Amino acid sequence: MTSTATPAVDGWKELAERETPTPASHGARGDAGALGEARIADPGEASADALAMARALGLSITVADILHRAGRAPDEATRRFLDPRLSHLTSPDAMADRDASAERIARAVRAGERIVVFGDYDCDGVTSTAIMTDALRALSGQVTPLLATRAEGSYGLSAPALERVRRASPTLLITCDCGSSDHERLAAARAAGIDCVVIDHHLVPEEPLPALAFLNPHRADCGFPYKGLASCGLALSVLAAVRKKLGSSLDLRPYLDLVAIGTVADVAPLTGDNRALVRAGLGVLQAGARPGLRALAALANLDLGRGASAEDIAFRIAPRLNAPGRLGDPDVSLSLLLERDSVTASALAATVEQAQMKRRAIQDEMLASALAEIERAGFDRDPAIVIARQGFHPGVVGIVAGRITARYGKPTIVIGLEGEKGRGSVRGPAGARLHDALGRCRAELVGFGGHQAAAGVEVRADRVEALRAAWCDAFREQDLPPAAAGATAHARLDDRDDPAVVARDLERLEPCGEGNRPAHVLVPGAAVRSARNLKGHLKLALSFARREIACFGVELGELAPRLAGGRVDVVGRLRRDAWRGGDAVEIRIEHIAASR
Repeated sequence: MTSTATPAVDGWKELAERETPTPASHGARGDAGALGEARIADPGEASADALAMARALGLSITVADILHRAGRAPDEATRRFLDPRLSHLTSPDAMADRDASAERIARAVRAGERIVVFGDYDCDGVTSTAIMTDALRALSGQVTPLLATRAEGSYGLSAPALERVRRASPTLLITCDCGSSDHERLAAARAAGIDCVVIDHHLVPEEPLPALAFLNPHRADCGFPYKGLASCGLALSVLAAVRKKLGSSLDLRPYLDLVAIGTVADVAPLTGDNRALVRAGLGVLQAGARPGLRALAALANLDLGRGASAEDIAFRIAPRLNAPGRLGDPDVSLSLLLERDSVTASALAATVEQAQMKRRAIQDEMLASALAEIERAGFDRDPAIVIARQGFHPGVVGIVAGRITARYGKPTIVIGLEGEKGRGSVRGPAGARLHDALGRCRAELVGFGGHQAAAGVEVRADRVEALRAAWCDAFREQDLPPAAAGATAHARLDDRDDPAVVARDLERLEPCGEGNRPAHVLVPGAAVRSARNLKGHLKLALSFARREIACFGVELGELAPRLAGGRVDVVGRLRRDAWRGGDAVEIRIEHIAASR
């Protein structure tokens, strides 16, 4: 989506004045699942236009070819893509209710009113709540943070959650990452004399929301052109406006690490404004100023000083921050993010890590059970999958749904049943319009909400079979993008390029994730100088265009004897090798096959 950028715009001004240093992207987790005999499609040599782009932008031929094949030109838009800055952020002036939100919050701070910040229990909700709470306290606000819990039986601002809010006796309630569908509870809060400011990015129902202010880019009347911001980014934008109304010079840049974490964890698109925010946030994360994140990164074997990537957030940091909320108590993650004492932060991080280990054990058991049922019942032959089991933990169903989607390439609902009711999570392959499909299943559901890429449902146990039929029907009618046949690469590694330069240029494509997938390069016909099985993983030394390239394949060690001494085609992610240093590079193998 195209955004209209204004340098140093009001509301983001201080963020844009001094850029946070951009980190190198090292140490990210390798991807498993490569295929030893995959058919690899050769994208061919770089075109004359790609060569011209390389000269114009000062890039390696390989990376210019990747950009050219993605439809980019050597223009200002591509230069901004390669070097996203906070000064490029879209002007927030057209964001509906941003000014009204900021005015009411600033008035509450000035008057010393009691403010409750209520967030959802996922990573975006927790980081949004942490940002809003910490910043308002720094502005002298009287703030009580609260989080939703799965034990309360519903998403967002449930009836039990509203009761907790009322016990805090606020005159202002700010919801973060929830509220767009909570009409009944917001009306009850208003009737109790509580003004409500809703900050959310979930899809918006048609009926008007009974809130004093409703900040959500998906509102039909919201003129803000960039619709991809997660709630953490929206919270920071509101705080920038609050700060201005209070005449404060509070530095908001230290909160960019939390914006990066919440944005990546919520699978928000890493395009436009999000790209600039996450790139800057990775720099703040690398500085390691937040004690809780330093302690958590250490437990995840992540050296922040070497630089963190969006992939590190997605696979190392976010799952840990999400784990306590998945198991029922998200407060420990919020406390970790707000804690300033290193000793206390280390203890909180240890508690979070224990929750992560417990979550993994539950997940493994649930996934094995779900896969066995899919194979036994033949659900893998359906256009979409629904699995419902008594005892499935409602906090882990989303991860299991994602694993099933990755395995079968089909939209999947996994439901944890408790008696006559069940709650589930919905995941799907790229291009699946999950929210639209759930709308087709509305008659079989108690409720649903979320995005096109991920959603949640509530269902009665006696409607699961009907839901399965409706879900399958929805995807018989919805055309999904075809799965790629065999292995695909974004470009061939050009033999005129120095691989170390290509790896450096690939870092300029970061942050990678939703909406900006990591680039995979093909190394064709490389000679295998050595092949080792390293504790079940594949370690290769390749010779290509008179240069040596190391390769690492997760759980591919059994291929080593078949590859030694031959020639291979490899598709994977080319990176600088932080451990060997210098100009050393490594490819994390996605696909490998013997050359023909």
